[in-house]
Amino acid sequence: MNDWQRDWPAPAKINLFLHVVGRRADGYHLLQTVFRFLDFGDTLRCEPRADDNIVLATPIPGVAPETDLTVRAAAALRTATGPKGGVTLHLEKRLPMGGGLGGGSSDAATTLVALNHLWRTGLDSTQLQAIGLALGADVPIFIHGRAAFAEGVGERFADVSMPAAWYLVLVPPVAVPTPEIFRSERLRRDTPMITAREWRPGFGHNDLEAVACALYPEVGRHLDWLRQYGDARMSGSGACCFVEFPQEAAARAAFAALPTDMRGFVAAGLDRHPLNAI
Repeated sequence: MNDWQRDWPAPAKINLFLHVVGRRADGYHLLQTVFRFLDFGDTLRCEPRADDNIVLATPIPGVAPETDLTVRAAAALRTATGPKGGVTLHLEKRLPMGGGLGGGSSDAATTLVALNHLWRTGLDSTQLQAIGLALGADVPIFIHGRAAFAEGVGERFADVSMPAAWYLVLVPPVAVPTPEIFRSERLRRDTPMITAREWRPGFGHNDLEAVACALYPEVGRHLDWLRQYGDARMSGSGACCFVEFPQEAAARAAFAALPTDMRGFVAAGLDRHPLNAI
């Protein structure tokens, strides 16, 4: 198999905590969080074309192909590095839209990493992260490729290590628009800052959670069910929620008890992105 025939993973992320610690003059919120990847996500395959077009073979219903983050990522890389020919992107989606698991950002990051390799553009991680940040605040962490304490708008990283863990992730039947959460006057924006060295597993909370639950009660219902198993939290701006288990068997037992009107999945936590060695 040559590299053009391989599958490129685009894993989910969860935010183990998420604090809003301020707001910049330009309106962007200042955050502190810890990102961890999950062994579950989307898959990308790239196919070279004889023309110069960038084509998404598997468009998402309701999303114009030219606005899809994978297409935008490919175009941004080609703009930054010069003509490289066309490509057809085949994306197998498993991660929900508006779920807080970073699906679109992960897809964009994998597109940048894959095409940087396939097109032999030679950009390093820092250069790819700069392109990714222009596409979305969560894109750089997937290119950085390691579990990390993040600050700023989520683009400054300090790597962290943490115990092995499994996660039961629930996917409420709602899509939560991130801008709506950050626009809310209910959102707390003054949580005290900490340093990366002060962070410990189990620390903190998600400042966006109360707003998301007020606007989308299904998020709160799913969190309430998870809390029988521990310190359940929402990821990102929602809607997905998770609880941590030290062993796979316990996570799968909880998943087996899931009410019939709820859906989700079990996944191992990863400290490195599957493409971190590329």
